[in-house]
Amino acid sequence: MDVNAAVAAVAAIAGLCTGVVAMLAFRLSERERTRSPGAPPTAEAVLPPGVDTVLSVLRSSAVVLDDGDGVVKASSAAYALGLVRGGRLAVEPMLTMARDTRRDGEIREMELDLPRRGRGLGRADVLAVSARAAPLGSRLVLLLVEDLTEARRIEAVRRDFVANVSHELKTPAGALSLLSEAVVDAADDPEAVTRFAGRMQYEATRLTNLIQELIDLSRVQDNDMLSNAELVPAADLVTEALERCRQQADSKHITIASGGVDDLSVWGNRAQLAAALGNLVENAVNYSPPHTRVAIAGSRLRVQGGELIEIAVTDQGIGIPETDRERVFERFYRVDPARSRATGGTGLGLAIVKHVAASHGGEVQVWSAEGQGSTFTLRLPEPGSARDRHLAARKKRDGLGGTLHEPAEFPDSPEAVAGPEPHSIRTNETAREVLP
Repeated sequence: MDVNAAVAAVAAIAGLCTGVVAMLAFRLSERERTRSPGAPPTAEAVLPPGVDTVLSVLRSSAVVLDDGDGVVKASSAAYALGLVRGGRLAVEPMLTMARDTRRDGEIREMELDLPRRGRGLGRADVLAVSARAAPLGSRLVLLLVEDLTEARRIEAVRRDFVANVSHELKTPAGALSLLSEAVVDAADDPEAVTRFAGRMQYEATRLTNLIQELIDLSRVQDNDMLSNAELVPAADLVTEALERCRQQADSKHITIASGGVDDLSVWGNRAQLAAALGNLVENAVNYSPPHTRVAIAGSRLRVQGGELIEIAVTDQGIGIPETDRERVFERFYRVDPARSRATGGTGLGLAIVKHVAASHGGEVQVWSAEGQGSTFTLRLPEPGSARDRHLAARKKRDGLGGTLHEPAEFPDSPEAVAGPEPHSIRTNETAREVLP
């Protein structure tokens, strides 16, 4: 009797379990059947309306993470910077910050220095970013990442520039102050007054030249100096450079000859290109002894991927020591400070040339031998490729933020960051905020 009761109880329990399982299976089947074929995944379904539109107008790199740390969507800039790889956030500190934000609903911010895996020529070794995490709805987390690399570089350059300018301006200003005192003390000596007045005129001219070159350097560092670019014949640039240096060359009996530029043109800012070539020719005249020759030669050079326009300026001057050739394009650097003072050099001319060449997609090279002279070569892309490259760069810059994309739309970036070193993480914990 007891055995039959036990068997009956087991059968009843088994029947109840079977019924429950069948009911759950039926409901699951009904849910799958009623879902529309094009319905988005659950994570996307809770993405608040209008998020794509808002984030598409931001320049920040945006990444939206679901509750499983998967990337729901990210902006094109996030993929380009290598923040997203294989559908996951590739930077562990950012992922940890996002998890903390999902857990307690607080906004967090941190700064990171991320080593680059694949660096192009002239690229920085690290990518400096500022990341900010905030809840987005009940399950998602939004990461906004700002690229601070260029801002930091500019700030470092600005600090050095201000320090150098302060030092350079003090010299002629101090000299003028001392000379004016000397003129007052020598009021009864006309010959001394004349001599001191001549020195004051020299220092005033030097100060004026320095200020003008500072203005020129400021102009060439304009980020969009090619907005007024045009097709410029190389012969016109040579003519302007000759006019700029003709009087000084005549006073030293220096012959300036040019050739090979009649059929060449470059694309860019006429005033800046003329200033760059003028600086090269002026340097050649200043550092050449009397009764020598300065040559300006143009040519077209075929390289892999296109053509380059070269304009070379060759002198028979004192030359540049090998140890100084890599530094001659630095601001305020002078190979021979005493000689620079004698010629009125400010140490900014070649820095201006370098900036103009770089902003036009080119470069400036130097060959020199002590006692034999120097050749400075300005190399610029041929007009067609220069124009196309500039327009493509502007389009890419203007579209840096962009619409959010799913990970499947982007292959892994070849320049993906390798992840920060432990000591490179700087967290601003005081910047946390609690959402209302």
